[in-house]
Amino acid sequence: MDDNSTSASGPAPALDLGPAARRVAGLLDAIDDRMLDGPTPCPDYAVRELLGHLAGLAAAFRDAARKDLGASTAVSPNASLPVLDDGWREVLPRRLEEVAVAWRSPDAWTGMTRAGGVELPGGVAGAVALDELVVHGWDLARSTGQPYEAGEAELRSCEALLAPADDDPDRGGIFGPPVPVPDDAPLLDRVIGLSGRRPDWQPGS
Repeated sequence: MDDNSTSASGPAPALDLGPAARRVAGLLDAIDDRMLDGPTPCPDYAVRELLGHLAGLAAAFRDAARKDLGASTAVSPNASLPVLDDGWREVLPRRLEEVAVAWRSPDAWTGMTRAGGVELPGGVAGAVALDELVVHGWDLARSTGQPYEAGEAELRSCEALLAPADDDPDRGGIFGPPVPVPDDAPLLDRVIGLSGRRPDWQPGS
């Protein structure tokens, strides 16, 4: 069968979260403990909270893909500041791999699921999971002085998710106001602008 075929369990997964998950995992070795209190493009998060958020969202979207709707999928990520566990250097890479594997199941993209306390279709949840990995991967790279790239298919998915709709210009209040970015800017910069971040953000800016 080719990648676009269907099976008894449903259509092939729409997107592969593996590259985005591996990209985030690849940033971790360069982060030493002195960086954990540094600023990030997320105003309320230092690097340690950003890492804690990534660990939490990886668990939540892993369980959302599995339709394992428990505590991890019930709580809004804005309920409190994320806490970074002492074992994050082992836990976070494992969770990133788990979320990528979970969304390779065709069943993950069908039916309804829950993430962040919100009920939503599986296909939407998968797109949100990818967006979280891509945008927060950029946050982490920019905060720790590392290069960052993303694939065009990933970025096109994020762009479609983040773009304001005519009937919902504030996107339900989920994302910050878009930051204007030139139309001819790189696609990654345009996606970051749509997420409410300045593509030229640097620590201390």
